[in-house]
Amino acid sequence: MALLPVAEALKRILDVATTLEPEDVELLKARGRTLAAPVVSRHDNPPFNASAMDGYAVRAEDVATVPALLTVIGEAGAGRPFSGTLGKGEAIRIFTGGCLPEGADAIVIQENVDASGPTITVRETAAIGANIRPQGEDFRKKDILLEPGRCLTARDVLIGASSGHAKLAVVRKPVVAILSTGDELVPPGNPLGPGQISGSNAYGLAAIVEAAGGEARFLGIAHDTIASLEECINASDGADILVTSGGASVGDHDLVRPALEKAGAKLEFYKIAMRPGKPLFFGLRAASGKTQYCVGLPGNPVSSLICARVFLVPLIGRLLGREAPFQAVDAVLAEPLPANGPRQHYMRGLLDMDASPPRVTPFKNQDSGLIKSLQRADCLVVVPENAPAQAAGTPVKVLKLDI
Repeated sequence: MALLPVAEALKRILDVATTLEPEDVELLKARGRTLAAPVVSRHDNPPFNASAMDGYAVRAEDVATVPALLTVIGEAGAGRPFSGTLGKGEAIRIFTGGCLPEGADAIVIQENVDASGPTITVRETAAIGANIRPQGEDFRKKDILLEPGRCLTARDVLIGASSGHAKLAVVRKPVVAILSTGDELVPPGNPLGPGQISGSNAYGLAAIVEAAGGEARFLGIAHDTIASLEECINASDGADILVTSGGASVGDHDLVRPALEKAGAKLEFYKIAMRPGKPLFFGLRAASGKTQYCVGLPGNPVSSLICARVFLVPLIGRLLGREAPFQAVDAVLAEPLPANGPRQHYMRGLLDMDASPPRVTPFKNQDSGLIKSLQRADCLVVVPENAPAQAAGTPVKVLKLDI
């Protein structure tokens, strides 16, 4: 059976995935969510002509010649507008954010004024519009301020609130059920018995899921039996994605694929021309009345997380309608690379984005058993299958690990 190229495998996954439905969330919970609908302003900002300084609202013609004596007839504070109309020779005490009174067309800052009771002496002229923020200067009612597909930042939340929205429409988070498999696994923190290892993959995968915008749900550790796997798989009903770790190869105890098929999954492909991570599969399963995407990752921790970055993260991005941040970036090799074999290689390395162009240094030792090497890396250098030796300075594609 020929190994499926990475690009073809990823295409098959993304071709069957569609953006999830929207939901409304309160502003306090909107940061980091993916916008599902345009944010349209519900009013002008500022909603009125506002003072940009503490001072006095005046008519510019009254202070065209200084010193000018004016009579203060009232006050306009933030949220407390002056209700009358400013006349010739008059001024209104005004504070930053206050609504410009009718009849006024300039603000004299308080540092340029001497006050004595109800009379002020203005020592500096002020042109029409001085120290005034005009209504709608920032944005207008019905302006489109944010487009769908955007991962909302604190600044986006701010403008959403400023434009009159208490809630924003965002794409529902994909629920990703994560299942570890293997009799050799014990929960982290537990003492290791003979032949046992800490079950670390689920925790790294959960962190990747959350960073990509999904909601991780840990199903636990399944034993190497069809019955145990089937029970855990059925517990994933309701999740948008089921991710399994381990049991994806062809050994006597690699039972995840037959267990999934028994639970109703239809496998779309198996085995990828990828290094590390050849034993990876993808399928679809009807669960709780909707399609569940099933991604089977290798049990090796390094292979598992690299495969998750290559396949699971783009799948989450497609379900969110947000893909660009998860795609490869361009860089050049800081050091030469030897020729590659028949599988596309994802090499751990360090990316220098401050260089022009960005430069990437692949690690010398790419052994998939080196977890510390993955922890030190911040990117994956994509080396195509059967690529010849490449000199320093050769352009390459790079996947950032921190998303």
